[in-house]
Amino acid sequence: MATRRGDKMKFIGAHVSAAGGVENTIARAQAIGANAFALFTKNQRQWQAAPLSEASIRAFKAACDKGGFRPEQILPHDSYLINLGHPDPDALAKSRDAFLDEIKRCEQLGLCYLNFHPGSHLKQIPEAASLKLVSESINWALERSEGVTAVIENTAGQGTNLGWSFEHLATLIEGVEDKSRVGVCFDTCHAFAAGYDLRTPESCVAVFADFDRIVGFEYLKGMHINGAKCTFGSRVDRHHSLREGNLGEAVFHHIMNDHRFDGIPLILETIDETIWSDEISWLRSLARA
Repeated sequence: MATRRGDKMKFIGAHVSAAGGVENTIARAQAIGANAFALFTKNQRQWQAAPLSEASIRAFKAACDKGGFRPEQILPHDSYLINLGHPDPDALAKSRDAFLDEIKRCEQLGLCYLNFHPGSHLKQIPEAASLKLVSESINWALERSEGVTAVIENTAGQGTNLGWSFEHLATLIEGVEDKSRVGVCFDTCHAFAAGYDLRTPESCVAVFADFDRIVGFEYLKGMHINGAKCTFGSRVDRHHSLREGNLGEAVFHHIMNDHRFDGIPLILETIDETIWSDEISWLRSLARA
C-alpha cells in the first residue's frame, strides 16, 4: 500500500494535562492542532485516586465525539509507580491492582489502549524472571477486563528497568496469552538511549527492519515522538524538543513518510509544551506530497 499523504492518516498530538478532569484533555489537544493525544486518567504519582465520576465520563465521551477523536487516536498512560515485574509479592500485588484500576478507567472512558512501562527487576531477581512476572501480570489484568489493549513501552534501560531491547518486548508479548490485546509503544528517545541508532535515514531503515523482524509491526499501537538530551546508548532517559539535542531529525522524516506509522497515536512528550503546536505543524510538513 502506498503511503497515504496529508495529516488525516497521521494522528499527531501530545501528552496533555487532565487537570480539572479528563474531559478537559480534548480542548487542550485541539488548542495545539492535534488529532491525537495522551493523558493520565488519574494522578500518575499516587497509588490511590477517586473514581471517575459519571459526569466526567459522559463529558469526556461527548467531547471526543464532538472533536472527532476515536479511541484509536488516544493513548492513556498509567502511573509511574506501577512495577509489573516487582520481585516482592506484596509490592507486585499492589502494582497489579493499580494496573487493573487503570485499565478499568480506560474501559469506563471507552478507550482501547493503556500505555505502560513494563517494570524493573531491582537487582533482586534475574532479568528473565522479572520479564516473566510482567507477562503474567498482563495476563492477570487482561483476564479481569475487556476491550483494552495493554501497550508496552520500550524504555531507555535506565537502572534496572526492563523493556529497553526489542528482544525484551518480544519476550513479554510471547508470554501474553491473548495476543489480540497486547501491543507496543515505540519511544524514539528511549530507543536512542538504549542503543538503537536513529540518526540517519539508513540507520532508521535498519532499526525498523529489526523491530519488524523481532517484535512485528502488527503490534505497534502508538509512538512517543521525542528528541533526546541523552547521548546515544547512554541508557539515560532525558527527552528534548524535536529539533534539539542528539537524536537529529532523520527519524521524524522517516516516521512521517512510512505508512506503517499511519493510524496510530504519535505523541509528543517533548520538554517545551509552549512549542507543541509548532512541533506538530513541523512534523506534518515533513510528509512528502
